[in-house]
Amino acid sequence: MGKTASYTMGSSKLLLVVFAAAAAAVIGLAGASFRDECDIPWEPQNARFTDDGSGLSLSLVSNYSGTYNYNLKYLLQLINSRTKKQFIFGSVSTLIQLVPGNSAGTVTTYYTSSVGDNHDEIDFEFLGNETGQPYTIHTNIYANGKGDKEMQFKPWFNPTDGYHNYTVSWTPCMIVWYIDGTPIRVFRNYEENNGVAFPTKRPMYGYSSIWAAEDWATQGGRVKADWSKAPFVANYRGLNVNVCECSTNDCATQCASAFSSGSSACQLSDSELAQMRKVQDEYMIYNYCVDFKRYNGSVPVECSLSQQ
Repeated sequence: MGKTASYTMGSSKLLLVVFAAAAAAVIGLAGASFRDECDIPWEPQNARFTDDGSGLSLSLVSNYSGTYNYNLKYLLQLINSRTKKQFIFGSVSTLIQLVPGNSAGTVTTYYTSSVGDNHDEIDFEFLGNETGQPYTIHTNIYANGKGDKEMQFKPWFNPTDGYHNYTVSWTPCMIVWYIDGTPIRVFRNYEENNGVAFPTKRPMYGYSSIWAAEDWATQGGRVKADWSKAPFVANYRGLNVNVCECSTNDCATQCASAFSSGSSACQLSDSELAQMRKVQDEYMIYNYCVDFKRYNGSVPVECSLSQQ
């Protein structure tokens, strides 16, 4: 497998596993610095690092805070942070405090995405709401450019009165979304046997962002953002990254090997399964797999297969 090197970076420890066959490296950064590990490619004047660099605030100032041409041709206002390095497989997590009060029309995100055509993406999106109404926790996955695999939840906690941990775990077997260590959703890799697209080859970046999506974010677009309440501020703290660094498709095989060993790479524990079922039974508000009207009486192939 090559050699392992260990480096100390301030209060963080960097573990580097170098593969001989390709430019792939497993990187573990606990409590990493947003300032050191991320760039602000869009609207940097509306992003602020904490003094020690471990935290990040993103401010949506007005509905003219830049424009971004999204996949569905929405013109959106976006402030965005992106990791400097790309990776294939691993986990990324951070603590987030969402916009308090009237957050209608805004979307705060934490997600991974490749670049270019037919992109892959794994989403946490937090859809704002009127004061006193709950956020919607929106999850989705794109593979080979195809998405439309949404599951949504109402939070069982107040995501604005403190920080909560959000984690995306991506292995060759499955993708898991966690909140405060509790799995809320699994998407399994059924590509080889059932033809269901799954991200395995395109390097991704990690992103944090806040943007205006008044056309659809809150109650189907009925409720718009109240710009007199701007700026809308989302706070991030403590970037944790355990990934296989990879900037080309050539290292996908080596990265897959690094994250395929051990039962946890392909299966939740019994206690995690129980936690996930409880969250889905009590707090799920939308599941594309049971939206029969959307699919004219049928459902996508993966919906008939186990996602646990």
